[in-house]
Amino acid sequence: MTATPATQVELATERLVGDELISFVKKNSSLSKTDLAKAAGYYTIDKDGSVRCSITAMLGALSEASGFSFGNDASRVGVAGRKLSNRARVQGNGNLLVGKAYTKMLGLESGAEFEIKLSKQTGNIRLVPVGGAEDEE
Repeated sequence: MTATPATQVELATERLVGDELISFVKKNSSLSKTDLAKAAGYYTIDKDGSVRCSITAMLGALSEASGFSFGNDASRVGVAGRKLSNRARVQGNGNLLVGKAYTKMLGLESGAEFEIKLSKQTGNIRLVPVGGAEDEE
């Protein structure tokens, strides 16, 4: 931890989570939200060296640690928190894009190769890993 020049609160090197965060907040309830965020690791340092507190992130982690959920199903949330629709649209240039959220859900790595199998009757597109066995669903 390093001391901030503006206050005597030390900046944490890692964000506290779970029971550790709850315990820390209870022990330091006299601190302001800003100081709690800094001391619990919920901050970023800007290019100019100033400290920016992430109070909302800290309060979210604190509510999660307390067992409160906002109803988000992490497996159904994509990039930027948008819900996945399991739909795709052919783009104006003719491309059909499979987004990062879907490749992440499948555990696909950059550079993975697939054979494309098309069914004109049903309109199905199947991606089969090159050199891998086909899975039937």
